[in-house]
Amino acid sequence: MKIAVIGLGGVGGYLAACFAKAGLDVVGFGRGEHLRVIQKEGIAVVEDSTTWKQPLEAKSLEDIHGQFDVVLFCVKSYDLAEAYEKISPFTHEKSVMLSFSNGVDNAKKLRTMGANNVLDGCIYILSHIESAGVIRKKGKVFAAVFGGELHASKQVADIFERADLRYKTPQNIQEAIWKKYIFISAFATLTSYYDTSIGGVYQHHYDEAKKLLEEIASVAKVYGVDVDNEVQKSLDTASKVPYDSSTSMHKDFQAHKKTELESLSGFICNTQEVQTPLMCHMYSELKQKA
Repeated sequence: MKIAVIGLGGVGGYLAACFAKAGLDVVGFGRGEHLRVIQKEGIAVVEDSTTWKQPLEAKSLEDIHGQFDVVLFCVKSYDLAEAYEKISPFTHEKSVMLSFSNGVDNAKKLRTMGANNVLDGCIYILSHIESAGVIRKKGKVFAAVFGGELHASKQVADIFERADLRYKTPQNIQEAIWKKYIFISAFATLTSYYDTSIGGVYQHHYDEAKKLLEEIASVAKVYGVDVDNEVQKSLDTASKVPYDSSTSMHKDFQAHKKTELESLSGFICNTQEVQTPLMCHMYSELKQKA
């Protein structure tokens, strides 16, 4: 089974390194200096006080060949369509596709683009590119969550089992995705708006965080998902992560890079069926900075 991991950032770099370490047939697709270092020296992973390095077959999306049985999209949500267009000619009708990009509608986007065998999913991990060729993973948090067609789910589960990586295949995958999304949508918006860490938001902007989480939960109901219980759970999670932990969207704002504002904030604000005044205010302000 040949695996493609599209995007070698904090999520994709860590997955590809773990798959390669387990002896799986994986190709990672990246770009820039990060890709060049990986091609030359392998990929390094820093996990708390442990560092390990793994040789990895790595290419650019302009240098694809062969055929892939499983494709994991670990790109930013705004790059998903381009990544699919480039990899799709190198897949077959039974190829399994799964996006770990932020957002709740990535699987729907892939199906709209023509993908047949798509799983819904999300991933829990605190990781980022520390420097070219180096992935920094913080803490013990890790779980890949996915679901859909049974055989496809089993194929992906086998990959994670062989790599000794924690995964879940819940019966209600949409609820599971929204449980992840409510946290990342709220705290990506809040850390970016206040230019502070998750710990800083929890300590200094608790009321706003609770209100924003409640607004997101109200939007989830429009899509038939009840995540009201996740409001307090998300606040509790924020209190437990390392104080200086932030979000990828916040880091992108700080670096003046393109952000996932539309999928993490705009998606909530643009849902017409319910009112989300706090999210709309923050989204409007952040859009001026993006």
